[in-house]
Amino acid sequence: MDLSFTLRFRPPYPSLSRRKLDSPIIHPLKRFLPTFYRPETNPNAKPFPMSSRTRHSTVVTAKLNKPIDDVSEELNLIASQNLDHAPARRRVRSAFIQVQQQLDHPLFKMTPPGKTYEWYERNSRGLEIFCKRWIPEPGVRMKGAVFFSHGYGDTCTFFFEGIAKRIVASGYGVYALDHPGFGLSEGLHGYIPSFDELADNVIELFTKIKGRPELRGLPCFLLGQSMGGAVALKVHLKEPRAWDGIILVAPMCRIAEDVQPPAPVLKALILLSKVMPKAKLLPQKDLAALCFRDLKKRKMADYNVVCYNDQMRLKTAVELLNATKDIEKQVEKVSSPLLILHGAADKVTDPLVSQFLYQKASSKDKTLKLYEGAYHSILEGEPDTKIFAIFDDIIAWLDSRCPAK
Repeated sequence: MDLSFTLRFRPPYPSLSRRKLDSPIIHPLKRFLPTFYRPETNPNAKPFPMSSRTRHSTVVTAKLNKPIDDVSEELNLIASQNLDHAPARRRVRSAFIQVQQQLDHPLFKMTPPGKTYEWYERNSRGLEIFCKRWIPEPGVRMKGAVFFSHGYGDTCTFFFEGIAKRIVASGYGVYALDHPGFGLSEGLHGYIPSFDELADNVIELFTKIKGRPELRGLPCFLLGQSMGGAVALKVHLKEPRAWDGIILVAPMCRIAEDVQPPAPVLKALILLSKVMPKAKLLPQKDLAALCFRDLKKRKMADYNVVCYNDQMRLKTAVELLNATKDIEKQVEKVSSPLLILHGAADKVTDPLVSQFLYQKASSKDKTLKLYEGAYHSILEGEPDTKIFAIFDDIIAWLDSRCPAK
């Protein structure tokens, strides 16, 4: 059963401050909080010779991924290379495009409608940012445009290719980019030196794209998924009138009090992030098991070969914490038309956070939909019928806000 709420009804939610989260439905950073272990030592091992002039340094490298089933040894070797920098990620993505398109997933089986374009834009900080657009066939009237902000570790390629094509099939243009340090964009993989810079990069490049001739006079919407939802909200708070509406899918926008790091841990985390911001010390969980309810689709997550699935970098963790705190302080300033979609069984971002956002936002046009039993990746990891139903909800919401001509 899907639960839908609009402003006309006040939902009977329990007080968020009084509810104790003793279920595993938690904020994503709870799964990355620092756990420090004493390294195991081999009593028979000989110590490394050290000189008084030896300088200590932190070596930050990418770990080797587990082998991917049903692909050649050559492709596995390509996928296992260090992906810290964009050229390597671009080579891996090119090698896997054909394999990805042959996966038995409804997002990949759809006949590609319209036209697709890929290009790179150099932003004001000198980084080369990967951009992509999907538009309807010539002669098909475009109702509006959807601009996508992806989640932590993710990319606007792979699964989003199919998401974009489904939206385009309903008469919308779709535009997307990879955030700096993710996907095919330049920047150290998985490293967020400033969350505000992520939002500023989105504003800079999407503002430029909105000036394209095919978008003149059309309504434009932001679509943010997980961490990308936090980026979308920051963008809106910086430019409240720049968008005609925001769609948030399992957004990361508030940390429940029950799962915030203890003050001493947070203080240590912040201190360490200043000393070695790029270091990867925070333990990583198997997010595919938490994101994908459908077991068959869960196995396909391994084919997202340019995603960042290593340990979270210290500065990244601090920036995500600070971003959610900032959004929480300003949540009542959220005034854009809102569609919030969340799996009720999401164990990565808390559905209560979406309820909090829905209640506190000052938007006069806001809708919250919770999908019973659904996990975090509701557009990619649910049974086919559920995925199609969620797309129907998105398109219906867009259509109701795009006047027919």
